[in-house]
Amino acid sequence: MAIWGKKTNKETDPETRENKKKVGLIRRLWQKFRSIDWKNPVNRWKLLFVSLVGCIVVFGGGYGVLTFTNSPSFCSSCHEMAPEYSTYTASAHNNISCVQCHIKPGFTNMITHKVKSMKEVYYHVTGVPKQIVQTEEEAISNENCLQCHSKNRLVTASGDLKVNHKGHIEKDVPCITCHAGVVHAKIAARGINTEEVRGHWTKENAEKLMEEKYLRPNMGTCIDCHDKVNNGEKPWKDVAYNVPPNPEEVEKKLEEKTKASGEATKEGESKEAEAAHDGKTQEIILQAIGKQQKDVKISMECETCHKKVKVPKNHKVAGWNGNHGGTAIQELDKCVNCHQDSKWAKEIPKEDIISLLKMKETKTKYVPNITVVKDQSRINKFCSACHGNRPVGHLESDQWLTAHAAKANTPDQKAECFVCHDRDKPKEGSTDIKAPTDVYCQYCHRTGFKSDGKK
Repeated sequence: MAIWGKKTNKETDPETRENKKKVGLIRRLWQKFRSIDWKNPVNRWKLLFVSLVGCIVVFGGGYGVLTFTNSPSFCSSCHEMAPEYSTYTASAHNNISCVQCHIKPGFTNMITHKVKSMKEVYYHVTGVPKQIVQTEEEAISNENCLQCHSKNRLVTASGDLKVNHKGHIEKDVPCITCHAGVVHAKIAARGINTEEVRGHWTKENAEKLMEEKYLRPNMGTCIDCHDKVNNGEKPWKDVAYNVPPNPEEVEKKLEEKTKASGEATKEGESKEAEAAHDGKTQEIILQAIGKQQKDVKISMECETCHKKVKVPKNHKVAGWNGNHGGTAIQELDKCVNCHQDSKWAKEIPKEDIISLLKMKETKTKYVPNITVVKDQSRINKFCSACHGNRPVGHLESDQWLTAHAAKANTPDQKAECFVCHDRDKPKEGSTDIKAPTDVYCQYCHRTGFKSDGKK
């Protein structure tokens, strides 16, 4: 039955049956529409009513779809998003929706993003990606952050760090240059959101893995940028500098470089780059503690950024620089809270989620151990910034060569030597801890020491 005009018997009317065979559905509807008496106000009201219902269905349904796809629960419906959703629920931003950060404000941006996101549906159906990573094109803009946060902040909420947020923003420094890990703790760069470990991501585990050093900008983030500014650079202009590195892209670039230069060249370059990096880190550390002064735009000294520099009381005693070894042996676990490499470097190490969870479950108390402390003095860049230099008591090289025997008579005296020197020649390719100097005892003492019963 039609709601317009005159009714007909479709089963008995031969003309109707004939037309149904000859005319298509759309054409029949169009003919029916044209035959309606639009001068009749009742028909016009019927059209308005049908149009209104249609708009409600179309636009209401569309809005419902948009609202649902904007919700965190929609993001969590895909297995591959488990790490991202778990870290989101454990973060301080779990009271806002994903799109408030990941889509720029505005309806046009919303629709554009939805169209682009259709590729994610394709990937989900055809093959779940090995790892979810944030691309440079998807970098979160300052517009998103400023929807909730004010840029007029000079001191952090803790009252410690002096950070001129407005000054940084006016220099076009993106918020994510410093705050890239605030929600997801840089899990992609750490390599702990890959396909094989997604089953381990629960809210409870996320809370264990959301370490503060990945949520907040560490000193290495600030230092690296400030050092580049002092060298006349503006590193934030490169989007790749602002987002955590994509492990797949890093590996791909490394493979391309290896093919182009060869293994031998790669090994030599990597050692040279590592040595240069270590030297740079130590130089900056010495600047921070006031042992090197440079004419720079941004000072590296602690007081430049820290409103409250909390120096432990035991550091203020006379002769601390030369006598802190005993304290280090007793309280090494406390020492490395401040004096650890990860605080001074921007790089993000690759981690193993299983080992991290086991470590959290089995907390071990530090037991004073001089061997552990000596090893730390070799590998920790903060310690080796001083311990890597030739001690004042070593005199000149030609004098020390014949005079040092009296300084290494007892096992305890020899132990002091081994803080900087390896006794035996390091094995090639060994992963054992190396001394900060390449001078080793066996180079001269090839037949051993008298105390070993060798001649």
